[in-house]
Amino acid sequence: MNLLATVFVTIVTALGSIHVAVDDVHAPRTAANFLWYVRHGAYDGGRFHRTVTTHPDNQPHKLVKIDVIQASNARAWDHRLQPAVRFEPTSVTGIRHLDGAISMARDPGLDTAQADFFICIGAQPGLDDGGRRSADHRGFAAFGRVTGGMDVVRAIHRARARDQTLAPPIPISRIVIDAR
Repeated sequence: MNLLATVFVTIVTALGSIHVAVDDVHAPRTAANFLWYVRHGAYDGGRFHRTVTTHPDNQPHKLVKIDVIQASNARAWDHRLQPAVRFEPTSVTGIRHLDGAISMARDPGLDTAQADFFICIGAQPGLDDGGRRSADHRGFAAFGRVTGGMDVVRAIHRARARDQTLAPPIPISRIVIDAR
């Protein structure tokens, strides 16, 4: 990742801060989409609402197991979502789903990602293009990497949950672009 062309953001949660390098060179559309929401305050008041774990396994019906936490924008923003972003596969961007990768969640279908994002705990190759986690085997669009605060990510991952739903969700007070 070329750090000179990277945008740094801080995700401020109830459990601490997560520092992220957003790669707007290798994943320009996905990074621009995420940063639009950040600049417009859409994640302020959002939450980490989902934890997917292999130990204990809370995904018993999935053949490919993953470890991620997922966040969403503040619900007041639902009516102001941007159009879905055009999919940027890992085979094009080169940004793999390694430990600390940040990526856009999507519905079935390639061009469906909007505001929800997730962070990987450990390497998750099943989420890359060609991986078997998504039904179409195209994976998800990673657009950056956690540079600090993986202890916070892991704490969220271990938080109390019912199935995959964090109970209670972990609040995001804000996501800010860092001045560098």
